[in-house]
Amino acid sequence: MNQFVLGIIIVNVLISIKGFNEYAFLDKYKFQVGKVLGGEKIRMLSSGFLHVDWMHLGFNMYALYLFGGIVAGIMGNIAFLIVYFGSLLAGNMYSLYYHKNEPYYSAAGASGAVSGILYAAILLYPDMTLMLFPLPIPIPAYVFGIGYLLYSIYGMKNQLGNIGHSAHLGGAIGGFVISLVLMPNLIFQNTLMIILLSLPIILLLLFGKKLKQT
Repeated sequence: MNQFVLGIIIVNVLISIKGFNEYAFLDKYKFQVGKVLGGEKIRMLSSGFLHVDWMHLGFNMYALYLFGGIVAGIMGNIAFLIVYFGSLLAGNMYSLYYHKNEPYYSAAGASGAVSGILYAAILLYPDMTLMLFPLPIPIPAYVFGIGYLLYSIYGMKNQLGNIGHSAHLGGAIGGFVISLVLMPNLIFQNTLMIILLSLPIILLLLFGKKLKQT
């Protein structure tokens, strides 16, 4: 495993475990709209290394394990870090915008960063397939990516758990845009894939507000 990817995973695990054991720590550094707007900007970053339970942590770290090495291997370690942290911040910025009138809305997790890495990996390696348990059928990576966003839509609409579902969308957009800025030649190499991946993002940006519960 790439050492930078491994390092990010270790940091996530260690900080998340501290949050599991100390609610005051989790509460102090998780994403919360009112606190962020009140000046606690550190939460925009720190919340990306906290998770609410082992399943939440495991899912995000497994996705990072699957796709992080591809991004670091093709784009380089520095570019991997730019995509990771840029997507993390993009995810929380979208969450802040989406929930700006909900001061008590809170969330935690690396979902935004992982979504960005996922989208970057698919852009870089559009032909890869995944074998996802329990289905013994190869699944095209772009199908997994779109499914990941659809789950995010469901989570946003139903406000599932203390997880930043809106950050999935913001992170995906961040990873998508940052990757194309860092490697603009991808636009010409994988034009069809870029169009396919951009469609759900465009549709969600146009109609995302309708997902909010009244």
